[in-house]
Amino acid sequence: MIEMVIDARRKDLGGFEVGRVLPFHSRRTVGPFIFLDQMGPAEFAPGADGINVRPHPHIGLSTLSYLFEGEILHHDNLGYTQVIRPGEVNWMTAGKGIVHSERTDPLRRSQGGALHGMQAWIALPDEAEDTDPSFDHHGETDLPAYENGGLFARLVAGEAYGAKAAVKTHSPLFYVHWEMQEGVRTTPPPGRGSGGMSERALYVADGTIEVAGREFHAGQMIVLEPHAEPTVKSLTRATVMALGGEPVGERLIWWNFVASSQARIDDAKADWQAGRMTLPTEDDLEFIPLPDVPSTPEPAPAPVEPKPTDPV
Repeated sequence: MIEMVIDARRKDLGGFEVGRVLPFHSRRTVGPFIFLDQMGPAEFAPGADGINVRPHPHIGLSTLSYLFEGEILHHDNLGYTQVIRPGEVNWMTAGKGIVHSERTDPLRRSQGGALHGMQAWIALPDEAEDTDPSFDHHGETDLPAYENGGLFARLVAGEAYGAKAAVKTHSPLFYVHWEMQEGVRTTPPPGRGSGGMSERALYVADGTIEVAGREFHAGQMIVLEPHAEPTVKSLTRATVMALGGEPVGERLIWWNFVASSQARIDDAKADWQAGRMTLPTEDDLEFIPLPDVPSTPEPAPAPVEPKPTDPV
């Protein structure tokens, strides 16, 4: 039932840790999910920097931010300023190009507090790579939820279990958040053999679960076989993200750029270097410079900053 297990690589981003799950050297994507980080869990002391990702560009993808605890302040060059809080979604489609920053709000920084969540990149299909950029924020009422018998489930994006989230996706996918009390059993959305998605995975954000007679712990992704229909049992209280979808084709990753061709990446590099991609009006005093390294079709597996080849 299990194709592969991927252990998140813990990366220190200067006082803040993420668990980098995708891309992995032998498994770059799950459906259209081409990048997956677990942010934290972290506890910031009053006055600490918190999240402080300077303005930077993207092409060829949608970013999906989802929190379990805390909040993040988003600015982009479309004019959107939006705080995201637990149970909400920030969905940003870069298309042909967007610039944004992610910060801890100054008031929140002064107070300190917890931060824990997930950030995913979803590669756009060929026909949407050059779409106009857009940003949408969705509250809990836009995301179908279910609770019964010790299981809480929220459909963060896509379609699953006969429900559809309000998030406007560009290709078939699902992204589900489970909160499971000890001893709960549930099943992921169906696979290829049952008319479901051809690629699926489970990511354990907290706790311990059992799948196909094996134990899995926080920081592990279980990539399922296409036809597998496993039961998932929580051995402790657990937080799990179920994700999957249909692949969109071969994609290159360089820094924050995702594209179906090297030419698209080279164009984006030139645009950022020349200042043709504007900064957010509300956050235009600094930015992350273009890394001074050659392009490569291999995914960048290292942390956001300070290394210049890393996605942010």
